Amino acid sequence: MGAQLIDGKAVAARVREEVKRDVEAFVAEGGSPPGLATVLIGDDPASAVYVGGKQKASREVRIVPFDERHPADTSKEDVVAIVERLNADPEVSGIIVQLPLPGHLDDTEISGLVSPDKDVDGLTYASAGLLALGRPGLRPCTPAGVMVLLEEAGQQLQGAEAVVIGRSNLFGKPMAQLLLQANATVTICHSRTKDLGAVCRRADVLIAAVGRAEMVKADWVKPGATVIDVGINRTESGLVGDVAFAEVSAVASAITPVPGGVGPMTIAMLLRNTLEAARLQRSAGTVTA
Repeated sequence: MGAQLIDGKAVAARVREEVKRDVEAFVAEGGSPPGLATVLIGDDPASAVYVGGKQKASREVRIVPFDERHPADTSKEDVVAIVERLNADPEVSGIIVQLPLPGHLDDTEISGLVSPDKDVDGLTYASAGLLALGRPGLRPCTPAGVMVLLEEAGQQLQGAEAVVIGRSNLFGKPMAQLLLQANATVTICHSRTKDLGAVCRRADVLIAAVGRAEMVKADWVKPGATVIDVGINRTESGLVGDVAFAEVSAVASAITPVPGGVGPMTIAMLLRNTLEAARLQRSAGTVTA
């Protein structure tokens, strides 16, 4: 019997519908609908596609999109002014600075200018600190989406051993923090981990996010483990994840596909974060009710 397929596309669709209903209720209580601003500097084709997807998804759930597109040679001073203007705009609930930025701009510095209460990517210093301390705040979208998928799979995290392959600030570290807060025992692996396969074989929950096509083989997986594949790699045979899906499916109890697993959850959780940011700002009295 093969592993249960964790259908991220279906779960994301359900989350979007929930956000749409909740946005309508939020607006019915009075005041403006939530607004999501995307800041795109330059003309990178992939970034333009990502921003377009976020704008489209916003409209579908009644969140107002604010589309800020500026040329690649926009000065640092002007980019700072753009972010500060959006921080001060009461109609904007959440802000995303699309990465990567052109070479003359520092990704971390510019992203860090976003007001913490509008940081719907959950990646500013303040958001990272709140997460590390276990305090309420806006969480990074992809790790938050993985937590929803684990719940969907019926995975009990309390007391479980979880292994995260990848230690990036964007995913690996916040993923580990969320698992810790759910009372899992967490190991973060990376390029210098000794006997990586042996470490992975201990995992009740194995999460791969390194960007190496089909690196995780069946003999790295504990029988009955839940496997979450965050990687997406283009190969001659098409898109594949970091997990060798076919062979691992014969060992795991549940697994996410690529595509159609973790990917759809990221924008769904972004929309949820935007609504949550609007709620927090209304409660704090920083928006007009």
